[in-house]
Amino acid sequence: MKRERKASKPLVIENDQVVSLYFDARGVQSTMLRHYPYALALGYTRTMMGFLLFQPFPRRISMIGLGGGSLAKYCYRHLPDTEIAVVEINPQVIALRDRFHVPRDSERFKVICADGAQYVTVPDYRPDVLLIDGFNADGLPAELGSRTFYEACRRRLSDNGVMVANLVTDEPDFHHYLRSLREVFADAVTLAPSEGSEHNVTVFAWKGADEFPSLATMLDRARALEPTHAVNLHATAARIEYGKRFNWDRYGQAS
Repeated sequence: MKRERKASKPLVIENDQVVSLYFDARGVQSTMLRHYPYALALGYTRTMMGFLLFQPFPRRISMIGLGGGSLAKYCYRHLPDTEIAVVEINPQVIALRDRFHVPRDSERFKVICADGAQYVTVPDYRPDVLLIDGFNADGLPAELGSRTFYEACRRRLSDNGVMVANLVTDEPDFHHYLRSLREVFADAVTLAPSEGSEHNVTVFAWKGADEFPSLATMLDRARALEPTHAVNLHATAARIEYGKRFNWDRYGQAS
């Protein structure tokens, strides 16, 4: 029997500066700056935008996990030619979209109430970028960290697509997620320590024959994108380069 994922009731806490989304007192899920609602307030979201160093001008982006819509809003504003689909399993989170200034559904932007683990198995929409940030009150659901899920993500990507996932190192199954990633993507995967977080890491995994971009290539792309993006992609390039040193023999190899 398939275990159903329980929807966590979201809690909004706000003051004069920020509006934040929580599922419990253990950690913030999303934060919006009142005066800059399209800004990326949390460091790990800025690191996830490092996909631009692989795919500077994606045609389609799919996201699993809406939260307060930080990544969705940023991509909507700064990638005006990109189609964006956001999958969120919890209707109570979607009900807060106006409170967090999430754009209304349109021809190029939509929020879908569905199970992200099931969504990636339907091959009718092939994104160039797939962003995964689907945490609930209990952490990352096992369905969003399994080998089966990552295999479906890889199949779903366009031929040169990139998958980006937010992971937390102090989760009990963190090493299992890494092993699954390595089994599915082999050498086409790397980690980057997330900005402003002791425990978050950002995974970049790509599909296709292209080699991992060199630091010089990433810095060139960061420089070219600087006029149109409000994130420090130079710093993210350095984080991704640092992640090349990760010891996959410790966590990422099949046992």
